[in-house]
Amino acid sequence: MDPLYTKLQEKEPVCRVQMPYGEQSWLAMGYRDVRTVLADPRFSLAAGRGRDEPRIRPRKLSEERSLMGMDPPELTRLRRLVARAFTPRRAQQLRPGIQKIADENVGHMTECGPPTDLVENFALPFSIAVICELLGVPYEDRHDFRNWVNAFVTASCLSEEETGERIARLVDYMAALIAERREKPADDLLSAMIQARDHHDRLTEGELLHLAAVLLVAGYETLANQIPNSVYLLLTHPEQLTFLRQRPERMPCAVDELLRYIPSGNAGALFPRYATENVLLGGCTVKAGDPVLISLHAANRDPLVFPDPHTLDLTRTPNPHLGFGYGAHTCLGAHLAKVEIEIALDTLLRRFPVLRMEPDADAVEWKKGMVLRGPSCMPVAW
Repeated sequence: MDPLYTKLQEKEPVCRVQMPYGEQSWLAMGYRDVRTVLADPRFSLAAGRGRDEPRIRPRKLSEERSLMGMDPPELTRLRRLVARAFTPRRAQQLRPGIQKIADENVGHMTECGPPTDLVENFALPFSIAVICELLGVPYEDRHDFRNWVNAFVTASCLSEEETGERIARLVDYMAALIAERREKPADDLLSAMIQARDHHDRLTEGELLHLAAVLLVAGYETLANQIPNSVYLLLTHPEQLTFLRQRPERMPCAVDELLRYIPSGNAGALFPRYATENVLLGGCTVKAGDPVLISLHAANRDPLVFPDPHTLDLTRTPNPHLGFGYGAHTCLGAHLAKVEIEIALDTLLRRFPVLRMEPDADAVEWKKGMVLRGPSCMPVAW
């Protein structure tokens, strides 16, 4: 974490900031303040509609968001309609299929031989295959929607015209797929969402379309980053890696700590919440109408909640990290994402007992101009 966040947490945990675009905002970095912004109904996402939202790129995020622009009870209704597909029990039921995908991709890595790029030859194909299987997206279309998905998480690597065009193509693609599933339902999440009802209520066409697109983006991009991020942390913390190899049953606890140390995303820095009335936050008065951004990364390193917060400790308990958010917007797929990460890491460590990175530190290349942090290339050997 940038040392500036540590200094601000100590002296000014809620401060004024100016993003490259949009109006001035508050930034909350302390754990309790961040939880307040995420859960307190006095902070509204929907209130950002029509405002010059603080943002990192010219295009307004509200132009392409659905769930992330809603507040309860509207949000609660949509989540209720699809929540049954993301229960802990459902995530465990999907384990065999996810394990099969992991085994197939590790087999492909073995065929390629060392050194091989963990991102291109495991993390990306694994993430794509899992979300394709879950949603019911044809795997053969993976190269197309991989490019389209990047448009949602770009900060500066695409022009505004390219971003808009790719988002439009993804929306058109999902609309055609929904129409196809409506005619010929299958055993997948997309078909289940089309058929979902609750007391004669159901998703509208627009809600269905945007929700499917969001699930595709979140299920693919965040996982594709979190897997190599986690492997990088383990390989650069050999004592923690040794512990996990010796105690593989501690994998769920380890995944929580990896998510705390490097969250899979930071939607709070993208989607401002607007105060609907004056609120005292971190010793500051946030006035009605003021936007507030949050830093999940900083909150997860708050020393008031996490002892020795800058140390990776796979035995850390309790671990109330905010890697999947908090409150009404807690990630719908959190349970499934944890299962996927657990299976991916467990499979890699079992199949490659001496997994290591190339000795040249420059061999690991990091994504540039993107919202989410992660390697674009990570050569590993065994």
